[in-house]
Amino acid sequence: MATFSSTSNSYLMAAIVLFVGLFMANLDITGAQSVGVCYGMLGNNLPSKPEVIALYKSHNIKRMRLYDPNPEALQALRGSNIEVMLGVPNSELQSIANPSNANEWVRRNVLSYWPSVRFRYIAVGNEVSPVSGGTASLAKFILPAITNVYNALRSARLQDQIKVSTAIDMTLIGNSYPPSKGSFRGDVKSYLNPIIGHLQYAKAPLLANIYTYFSYAGNPRDISLPYALFTSPSVVAWDGSRGYQNLFDAMLDALYAALENLGSHGAALEVVVSESGWPSAGGFGTSLDNARTYYTNIVRHVKGGTPKKPGRAIETYLFAMFDENQKQPELEKHFGVFSPNKQPKYPLNFGGERMWDVSDGYNHSVSLKSDI
Repeated sequence: MATFSSTSNSYLMAAIVLFVGLFMANLDITGAQSVGVCYGMLGNNLPSKPEVIALYKSHNIKRMRLYDPNPEALQALRGSNIEVMLGVPNSELQSIANPSNANEWVRRNVLSYWPSVRFRYIAVGNEVSPVSGGTASLAKFILPAITNVYNALRSARLQDQIKVSTAIDMTLIGNSYPPSKGSFRGDVKSYLNPIIGHLQYAKAPLLANIYTYFSYAGNPRDISLPYALFTSPSVVAWDGSRGYQNLFDAMLDALYAALENLGSHGAALEVVVSESGWPSAGGFGTSLDNARTYYTNIVRHVKGGTPKKPGRAIETYLFAMFDENQKQPELEKHFGVFSPNKQPKYPLNFGGERMWDVSDGYNHSVSLKSDI
């Protein structure tokens, strides 16, 4: 039997303490990095691009969604260590559906800045739907545009570092209650199936904009405000053995179920929540207090998981960095977590200590219909 001297024991204990410390530190970093913030620019009173990047850094916001390749913003991001979700705007989808145009777009907007800008995702289009009057004509360009951008990145051997996807909204879901019965609308499945197949092949997540606010505002009779704001003291809706204490989890799990219902290629996909927020003014159910409650709770909550996928951090991007006074309708002007003068609207903790969701589990249920 081997024996250890006291000195060896000391080294062993030091090594164990160091390993545990590094492991716990890594947990903190992983938790802190699960929340990013979307940087919209539709305001005539916003800080300069370098000031905005400095604001992200000073508040330890490590991820950003950028809706278009703004050269001044990309230049300011150099060396910042902020991970970026870069958008191909809907207005450019038809052009990017041409392979040579996509190659040039990637060269100009990605390769010219990589690796000093840490691109994490390319979001090809935002909330394009084949059945929405505003974007229906663009739907046919999404898959070729995604494929072309992916191929351009693969040519540069970056397909494993930068993932290419598209951001959908929840209007593509036809049935969402109970979450386990989630399914896409029948008239969008032929649009989504090849996109989901490509994402699985490329090992890329699906991006989804998930707003409990719009579900609540559209159906306040059946959806309670606490359920939408993460403040319900107990389970609101049961789905078999799974209890849902907040609407965000129910919506995300309905999306996961809808992906599974598309077949094996959908079941394997991860989902990144590419937008989520609550307006502080401009519509039903809006107030500074409600918005503060929502943002504070979602930052804490996404460190964990959902009833369907417990214990897994949900990569989430808050919408949005600033109130943007040039957006319409009025409601859209009030989603900022900062004011244009760079002052925080809410006391959010984007990093630092790991904040655990210590809700009281799923011990009690309330009889309340919770369609989403």
